[in-house]
Amino acid sequence: MGDPARKDPLVSVIVCAHRTDRYGDLAEALGSIKAQSYSSVEIVCVSDGNADLYDRLKKDGWENGAALILNKRNIGLSESRNRGISRARGDIIAFFDDDAIADPRWVEELVKMYSEKGAIASGGRILPLWLNGKPGFLPPEYYWLIGATHKGFAEEMGDVRNTFGSNISFKTDVLRSLGGFRGEMGFHGKGMLQSEETEFCDRMKKTFGRGVTYNPQAIVYHKVFPERLKKKVLFKRAFWQGYSKRIMKEMGYSLGEEGHYLGTIGKGIADRVKTFSPGMYCQAAYLLALTSVVGFGYLYRAVISPLKH
Repeated sequence: MGDPARKDPLVSVIVCAHRTDRYGDLAEALGSIKAQSYSSVEIVCVSDGNADLYDRLKKDGWENGAALILNKRNIGLSESRNRGISRARGDIIAFFDDDAIADPRWVEELVKMYSEKGAIASGGRILPLWLNGKPGFLPPEYYWLIGATHKGFAEEMGDVRNTFGSNISFKTDVLRSLGGFRGEMGFHGKGMLQSEETEFCDRMKKTFGRGVTYNPQAIVYHKVFPERLKKKVLFKRAFWQGYSKRIMKEMGYSLGEEGHYLGTIGKGIADRVKTFSPGMYCQAAYLLALTSVVGFGYLYRAVISPLKH
């Protein structure tokens, strides 16, 4: 792992993908990593159960600029990341989405947290890249539904429980010592279990006594496709978030951050109601509705889980 003669730590950036129709976005994502201001970067790209995607990456020459891995079958995001971890040579491993674009200084800003703050993990801010205009109905408190940093998240540099999977990194030794991500968590085919980063970071904090060092200057732009703003998609993802949080509760993890977030939601509804603005009333309604769906997902899991035993 790494080269002892090299001054700067090698950073392995793991990108997992499985859709051929989004190849252009994947190529753009990989290109943004290749264009980083920080020079000691290794790209590890995992094609999860898609041989055509893997072959196209090879045909377009990415094998020369990245370590390519092909899963013979679809094993899901968490296990694909774990395969990338096993292949990575870096001292630090960062995770990135196949539909995101990294700011040119993204890796450099992540690495600063290790060298200047003694971090064991670092992450940054994810800004939405609206492809079809910014929707007025979606409250910023729920931007996590579209893979972006939401209102109520930390604004200053400091320790947080976790950042999101398109902008998070760890010391390689830390990742490997804890066995990586849990395979049952994370997206898998049509399954929408979430919170794999939250679960890992909670485990990390219990073991090492530290969370993720957040640097808001480490910026990633996450594409927001029009289909992701469909009400059905947003409510489905909200349901699975609640379902996933209940699974974490069953595993024995604390949900203290979620309690603080509920306070943010309550304040957001109250502030909007006071505005006498139809647009703000609409957002208040969505805040209430989405939160209710998250709660339903949590309770649904709580009810069906005992019935299985």
